[in-house]
Amino acid sequence: MKNTFGSSVCVTVFGESHGRAIGAVIDGLCPGITVDIEKINGALAKRRPSSNIDTSRREKDEFEILSGVFNGKTTGTPICIVIPNGDTKSADYEKTRFLARPSHADYTSFCKYHGYEDYRGGGHFSGRITAAIVAAGAIISSALDNIGVKIGTHILKCASVSDREFCNVDGDLEILKGKTFPVLSDCEKAMEDEIIKAKSDLDSVGGILQTAITGVPAGVGEPWFDSVESILSHALFSVGGIKGIEFGKGFALSGMRGSQANDAFCMKDGKVTTVTNNNGGILGGITNGMPIIFNCAVKPTPSIAKEQDTVDFSANENAKINIQGRHDPAIIRRACPVVESVTAIAICDMIAERYGTDVFLNGDKI
Repeated sequence: MKNTFGSSVCVTVFGESHGRAIGAVIDGLCPGITVDIEKINGALAKRRPSSNIDTSRREKDEFEILSGVFNGKTTGTPICIVIPNGDTKSADYEKTRFLARPSHADYTSFCKYHGYEDYRGGGHFSGRITAAIVAAGAIISSALDNIGVKIGTHILKCASVSDREFCNVDGDLEILKGKTFPVLSDCEKAMEDEIIKAKSDLDSVGGILQTAITGVPAGVGEPWFDSVESILSHALFSVGGIKGIEFGKGFALSGMRGSQANDAFCMKDGKVTTVTNNNGGILGGITNGMPIIFNCAVKPTPSIAKEQDTVDFSANENAKINIQGRHDPAIIRRACPVVESVTAIAICDMIAERYGTDVFLNGDKI
């Protein structure tokens, strides 16, 4: 299995939804980075279920760092983070062992691993694994803080309700700090109402997340196969609920003329900048110094309580399924810290490729 991402700063994930624990290993991060336990707890809290619009599975996420940190600083050796699983109800999955849950990885994982996979709660394919990614991302974001790189995500759309787009990016990132339901306008209740409505209909909803990255200098990224878009997409599509990505104006560019789509250059405060940012801060696969902006499409939670058509892939016959267990009617809110974390991992790796891993220790903006 390929569970490692990165070239210079690498992150490996491990564990299953109903196994003893999940976790992550960070390898290649330079020594001397402060590991803020409260920052890790805060990131995990944003991902954790907390209300009636979330799953009723309640994990404490009491992580332990087994290696790579000494006296509150990274040592430069692999950092291993372990998060025990506690609130598991594996019996919920016994009755549907060979029933392929629609839009889940039950059938594909069975085909790949010949029936030896841990199927409980989705096993290694479960969203539970993202808790380890968030913990790793919190450590890596401390390294990015040292060089002035900031990342923030908000819910641009949930079901039929839309938030405003990023405008004053630096100010908007400040607005999002500490928000458990990250939106930029007064639309939280309307979004929550849509989620509750879907839940009452035994259904689920999806949406769109918008992410901004500031502080990345011009010149990061490689042309063609290691472009900034390629690396970010690779990382983001590793999150199971993400089904689409667009950078800048994305698909809307297809309906514009070149005179509308082009980002005119200008000088501002002695720096090269652009008047607009339709290309999302990336030209030729390389950063141009503008904020990197992208949107991610998040599919509706596939586990719904409605009866659905499926197959019994053991008996090779058609079947019906009523999914049991505890599931989110929408994963859009809890996906925000996950998207921020995989973004941090990808950006950290690209910056390390460009400047070397010790750049994060210097504490200076690059």
